[in-house]
Amino acid sequence: MGLRRSAAVLVALTGVFVSMSAVLVAPAYAHGSMSNPPSRIYRCFTEGPENPKSAACKAAVAVGQSWPLYDWDEVNLANANGRSREIIPDGKLCSAGRDKYKGLDLPRADWPATTLPSSGAFTFQYKETAAHPGTFELYVTKAGYDPTKPLKWSDLEATPFYKQLNPPVSGGAYQLRATLPGGRTGRHLIYAIWQRHYPDSGEAFYSCSDVIFN
Repeated sequence: MGLRRSAAVLVALTGVFVSMSAVLVAPAYAHGSMSNPPSRIYRCFTEGPENPKSAACKAAVAVGQSWPLYDWDEVNLANANGRSREIIPDGKLCSAGRDKYKGLDLPRADWPATTLPSSGAFTFQYKETAAHPGTFELYVTKAGYDPTKPLKWSDLEATPFYKQLNPPVSGGAYQLRATLPGGRTGRHLIYAIWQRHYPDSGEAFYSCSDVIFN
């Protein structure tokens, strides 16, 4: 009887240990990134983290290694709470100020870019791997933007050209039906902020999408 009881206790303790270990090592749920036009990190991920095709993605891997690209949906700050401009330094907007994603901040004029119309309606798609209530904001760079210089907050328009709480989801992506700002040609950048709200969370997600306006 004593041996059976000891064995039962050992099995129970082993089960508790395994369960606790699973909790400790389980990754946090990831969340999303712009997929149309694709963000820098999503583009590099789809090219292949271990052997990207474009020169810019190769450079990003050389600076920050390949493993951050597998976390393409987690360029975030846990407690942004609407203070993005205060807590993300100039020159580090695309990485959200996180060293893990520093390769995304490289100032280059050859980041793969998506061609967009110069004006009119356009539906941006923000691929999600975990849906959360929150507000999406899209900013565009000002006329005269120079992609060969580190991106600063002052390079973006002060107000978003799109802002919406809880846009619709279809096909695994938020559908951001926007009106393009107009007045721009050539290479620019779309900066997206997805801000969750308390009491749910103060977490925010960020992405940089390189575009070329016709």
